[in-house]
Amino acid sequence: MGDWLLSLMGTPEGARLATILALIAAVAHAVFGALQKGAHDPWLSRGSIDIALTVMSAPIAIFVFGVPDRAMWPVLLGVVVIHFLYKLAMALAYERAAFTVVYPVVRGTGPLVTIIAAILVFGEQYTVVQWLGVLCLSGGILLLALRNLSEERIDPRALQIGLVWALVGGVLVAAYTTYDAWAIRLSGDPFGFLAWFFFLSSIDFAILGAWRYSKMGARPRPGPLLLRGVIGGLIAYVSFGAVMIATMIGKVGEAAVLRETSTVFAALIGWFILRERVGPRKLALMVMIALGAVIVELGG
Repeated sequence: MGDWLLSLMGTPEGARLATILALIAAVAHAVFGALQKGAHDPWLSRGSIDIALTVMSAPIAIFVFGVPDRAMWPVLLGVVVIHFLYKLAMALAYERAAFTVVYPVVRGTGPLVTIIAAILVFGEQYTVVQWLGVLCLSGGILLLALRNLSEERIDPRALQIGLVWALVGGVLVAAYTTYDAWAIRLSGDPFGFLAWFFFLSSIDFAILGAWRYSKMGARPRPGPLLLRGVIGGLIAYVSFGAVMIATMIGKVGEAAVLRETSTVFAALIGWFILRERVGPRKLALMVMIALGAVIVELGG
């Protein structure tokens, strides 16, 4: 199947499949983000997810695909570093601000930077109409963040720090999206790369989450926390795996933009599940975000 995916690179069939995968990744990523922000401390939530990913991915990586070529180890090290910094920024942001504030800032910053990086790294080209779509999508996402920000009633200093970390997270989204797209293409074996990606990039927060749990006075029950981790790990396979394959067989920038429709799904999750307020203006901004994604997809 890996050879089949590689054969789709740069083809119309590959572009269509990339669109579908990017939208699947958007839904999954919104759920993934809500799991990290939900009932538990975000460090523990991410730690439990990474424990599950480490346990589930290790046997697949080691026994099914085997040890990567020596030339891939520095590439995989870069993956680990970039994703650790991203997870660190997200945990620090979620620790201080609401999900519906942090998530749009991160996801609204990412597409603009990713498209610029895709132009520089991969030589991708985008029409004026597509740029208008990107501005519509990112603008809608950032306006949604501002709208949510106006409703916050937490300590202003904590909120400011949370927003700074959210902006850092957005830049790191662009960094890992571009780097992962380059790495998975370089690997020549997309599923082997994904297996080692999930295994190696999950060890850090698995250790950090376990250490944080051991130092807590009032520890949450391990059962629900580990269950959240397993569910989150399975969703991560879909979220990150789908978008990586999309950036391999299609345009990196287009996949990144389509994935950021996750903000619409995240707002709906925040509304219906996390009980965060969503009104007519937010719904209008969600339409603006979705419209931007449609313009990018049809304007090429």
